Amino acid sequence: MSTTAFRCLLLLSLAIVHGSSYAASAHEQVQLSLIQQQLDTIERLATRAEVGSTSEPNERYRFDYPQLNQDIQRIRQGVQGYLSPSRAQPRDPTELVGDYHLDTPPEEPSP
Repeated sequence: MSTTAFRCLLLLSLAIVHGSSYAASAHEQVQLSLIQQQLDTIERLATRAEVGSTSEPNERYRFDYPQLNQDIQRIRQGVQGYLSPSRAQPRDPTELVGDYHLDTPPEEPSP
C-alpha cells in the first residue's frame, strides 16, 4: 500500500472517530470544522494519487478510488449535517464500506 493511500485511510479513521461525537462546545465545533478541511485535503491527495497511479493491465488488484471518494463524501455529509442540522432526525445506520481493494478481471487472451 502506498504511503499516500495509508495516510488517507489514517485520516479517514480519525475523521470517523471525531465525527461521531456531539458538538456541545465551540471547541468541538472548531475541531469538526478542521476535520472538514482535512477531508478536503484527503480528497485532493486521493485525486492526485489516482491520476499518478500507473495500473498495469495484468495487475490483479488495484486501489478503489471511487469507493474512497464515496466514503469521504459520506463522512463530510455526516459532519456537515451535525454542525448545521435542518431538524432532529434519526441517524442513517449505513456503514462505510472501508474496503478499497479491487480485483482486476483477467484479460481475455486474443485469438
